[in-house]
Amino acid sequence: MSLLDSRLHRRLYYLREVSNFFMLRMSNLQLSPDEPEELLRQLICRRLRIKPAELLEYVIYRRSVDARKGKVHFVYTVDVRVKDQDELLARVKDDGVVLAPRVEYQLSISGEQPLTSRPVIVGSGPAGLMATLALASLGFAPLLLERGAGVDERARLVEEFWRQGKLHHRSNVQFGEGGAGTFSDGKLTTLIRDPRCRYVLEQFVAAGAPPEILYLAKPHIGTDNLRRVVKNIRRRIIELGGEVRFNSQVTGLQVRQNRVLGVTVNDKDFIPCSVVVLAVGHSARDTFQMLLEQGVTMVPKAFSVGLRIEHPRWLIDQAQYKHYAGHPRLGAADYKLVYHGRNGRSAYTFCMCPGGVVVAAASGPGQVVTNGMSYYRRDGENSNSAILVGVGEDDFGSRHPLSGVRFQERYEEAAFALAGGNYLAPAQKLGDFLADRPTERWGEVRPSYRPGVVPALLKECLPRYVAETIKEAVLAWGKQLKGFDLTDAVLTGVETRSSSPVRILRDESMQANVAGLYPAGEGAGYAGGIMSAAVDGLKVAEAIASVWRPAG
Repeated sequence: MSLLDSRLHRRLYYLREVSNFFMLRMSNLQLSPDEPEELLRQLICRRLRIKPAELLEYVIYRRSVDARKGKVHFVYTVDVRVKDQDELLARVKDDGVVLAPRVEYQLSISGEQPLTSRPVIVGSGPAGLMATLALASLGFAPLLLERGAGVDERARLVEEFWRQGKLHHRSNVQFGEGGAGTFSDGKLTTLIRDPRCRYVLEQFVAAGAPPEILYLAKPHIGTDNLRRVVKNIRRRIIELGGEVRFNSQVTGLQVRQNRVLGVTVNDKDFIPCSVVVLAVGHSARDTFQMLLEQGVTMVPKAFSVGLRIEHPRWLIDQAQYKHYAGHPRLGAADYKLVYHGRNGRSAYTFCMCPGGVVVAAASGPGQVVTNGMSYYRRDGENSNSAILVGVGEDDFGSRHPLSGVRFQERYEEAAFALAGGNYLAPAQKLGDFLADRPTERWGEVRPSYRPGVVPALLKECLPRYVAETIKEAVLAWGKQLKGFDLTDAVLTGVETRSSSPVRILRDESMQANVAGLYPAGEGAGYAGGIMSAAVDGLKVAEAIASVWRPAG
């Protein structure tokens, strides 16, 4: 059976074909949550001063929620096709009505050198999946190697870890099909402006993601949908001639005269190849060590550490949406906050999960790591986010390439010890954290972290400057977002995997100092989220196709 559901296929074909005729892009069309979306047609006609019959077609290009100044409304940008559009554009004097740009992304091969061995992609996170899918579509028959299990088996092992504290070292929240993002919110927001973003979204929709991610300002898939999406992308790769192998960790490289000749899998099986894409993710510490020993150049990279904070979902909804809180068209509210501290450091909220849970995200023994996760409906009792503070080389105490890794491990191990082992996490009520006193009992907010939490003084598993900055930030944010400084809010530690602690250096050809080795995505230090990692994977695939062509 083909991967593409016929309805989804027709929907994408329709959007792509219609967009060739759309000539006008209209911005700042507003509707309240109580107004049906069908009113857009009236707003368009009124704004353009045309009759309904003159509006031939419109498609939503973008939809966001504006909740500033106590007024909540949807803001739309739409692409429209009208009769006599050239005459209309000349007549309408409106900065919000412009010619819609035609931005199309197409994969192509310009390389002339035949690639006699198939390219190997290491890691099945967003960078690895998109690089593999792109190379497969170009006829390279790539081989994707993933150290962890397929997503169904992986989900079973992760659930076992959350219930019993039994960690599987190769298949966990960090490792396995889909990468770390599979057990998150599936947020696709990004600050990059790149035509590849639309291509990535289309691939996700074709694989079963909700179609509205094509136009929502803050699209998300949800961890429940992500599991289906990554399986369907895998099936599409196989349909196109690629291969995917699970439980296959790359444990070595063969390099001769500064060129890669192959990879060793699980310490025993050798696979010859001259092109390797390293999309290993930000937690592949053993892989970083192996690469360093093989002479691959890398440097320590700044990242952020901190805690997870949980509030009642209704409180955040009410603070953001006022009397519209709980409206079915709005869903659970989010936030994004920044604070510049007195000590010169900044704190910010990260990976906000409305209606989500705090999850155990360790990938190594004797370490506690937290992350956030939401399902598509975002209807959980609590909303959570990370509160993070930036750290860099001056904090690591060394210029060694893996000094950031050692820094992470120090505080993850401290959190593990503070909670007494078995992957329980240290936690504290916000009011107690601010007052430097132990938490005796939980209040309005119940911790969602599994396998469980232990009340503890969180300052004992954080750098002092991080704890101090978080205290200042929370009090300041309480003035910006009513209720954020709720004394019963729960803090859980520690969050250390905000981004990669290393950068694997690459040149303009996207290759490392070892020829044929292409670092990609978040783990290599070139992305910061699902979308930017996926785009980077595409860039690497393009770089390969600019030099090589499939043999035969």
